[in-house]
Parts: sequence; structure tokens; C-alpha cells
Amino acid sequence: MNDFDGKVALVTGTTGIGEATARRLAEGGAAIIALGIDAGANAMLQAELNRAGAAALVQATDVSVPDQVEKAIAAGVQEFGGLDVIVNSAAVHPYGTATTTDFETWNRAMSVNVGSIYLTARFGIPEMIKRGGGAIVNVASVQGTACQENVAAYATTKGAIHTLTRSLALDYARQGIRVNSVSPGSVRTPILERAARADDPNADIEAAFRRFGEAHPLGRIGEPEEVAELIAFLCSSKASFCTGSDYRIDGGLLAGIGVR
Repeated sequence: MNDFDGKVALVTGTTGIGEATARRLAEGGAAIIALGIDAGANAMLQAELNRAGAAALVQATDVSVPDQVEKAIAAGVQEFGGLDVIVNSAAVHPYGTATTTDFETWNRAMSVNVGSIYLTARFGIPEMIKRGGGAIVNVASVQGTACQENVAAYATTKGAIHTLTRSLALDYARQGIRVNSVSPGSVRTPILERAARADDPNADIEAAFRRFGEAHPLGRIGEPEEVAELIAFLCSSKASFCTGSDYRIDGGLLAGIGVR
């Protein structure tokens, strides 16, 4: 695969979908700038990309903090010469209703899940314009369309991502920048593992994943690599007429809401 030869890609989040996307874009020839807050995950991803012979700079970054995002993007651009692709995958997933979610938790969800997309756009888009355009993909969720109970902050942020995606797409289309989002259903990630252990810290994770998968018409949960492949398509020249849209990758989950 050489669909990203000569491209520089910024990916936020170094576990789950972010990790899989960084690997997929690197396999396609992209130089990777990866930002994550988990030191262990950062080190593992850096080592994995190094072993694969990829050009990569994995940086410890809280993507909700403007100065950290600005410095990380500047370091990546200095290292690799520019920026062509942004994939926003970093997220937190708090549980709670409007009356049980404290203000700090609410603000943290907003600043990580939505604010980080604003920050990578603010500091990354000027670099993309210098290269003549590029592509941005934001990882949203089916919960931005049809949410569950007890996830008020998370679902709100994912709905906001859909709206911010459309806004960015309209604002920067004339600069050659395409912006789309993807909305996964249940996917094998650390966030889903935490969901499986929400009521029982000793829960059988694979049994829980099978149970979650039963809600999807395809009968299973998704894999991070499957989402990464869709993201790679939307970042590539093959999706050159795609912008301002959300693409579900949910095993048919929302196709049957209210029917099954």
C-alpha cells in the first residue's frame, strides 16, 4: 500500500482506533505525528512504528491543552516538513446523567472530545493550507445520533463532533481541505473494556464483548482496524469528493433502532 506516500498525518489518541489508524496510515507510507496522554501506549506505538520502518514522532500531549497541541504540531511539522492529514480519535467516556455528572467531568469531556478537534484545526489547518489542502477525519459515535441512558456528557460531545465536522467542511472547502466524521458502534477498544467492567471489575471481557455484539445485526463488535480502514479511505484521494458527511461503521446497529 502506498496511498499515503509523501504525506504527513497527525493522529490523536494512541490506543484503540487511534493506534490502529496510525499503523494503517504508516503502512500506506505516511509520516506519523501521534499525540497521546498514556505514556505506556505512546511508547508501545513509537516502538511498533519504528520496527515497521515508519517515520514517526509520538508525543506525550494532553490534547485539551492549547499550548501542548500547538507545540506538538509545530514539532511534527518541523520534523517532517508539513501536514496533510488530521485524524481526531482521542476521547474520554464518562458515565452519568445531567444531575449525576459533576461540572469537572462535564468540562473534561467537552475539552477532550470536542475541544481537541478545535485545537488541531486551529493549529493544523494553516499548515495544511501551505501544502494545498488535505483531509480531516473526526471519530464520533453512533451515540451522537441515537444515545443510550446515563451517558449525557459523552453523547453530547459526539453530537457536537457531527456539527463541528460540517462547520469545518464548509469553512475550508475552498482551501482544498475535506472534513468528515466516522461514527462507530461498539468496537474493541480500552473504552469498551471499561464499559464491560463498569458493573463488575472482574467481568469476562470476551463474554461481555459477545453480549455487546448481539445488539448489532452483524452479530459482533467491530475491530479497530476496520474503523481505521474507513478512516484511511476518507483521508485518501479516493474520497476526493467526500466532505461534510458522517459515515457510520456500526454493524447495522442504527439501521434497526426501534425495529428489532
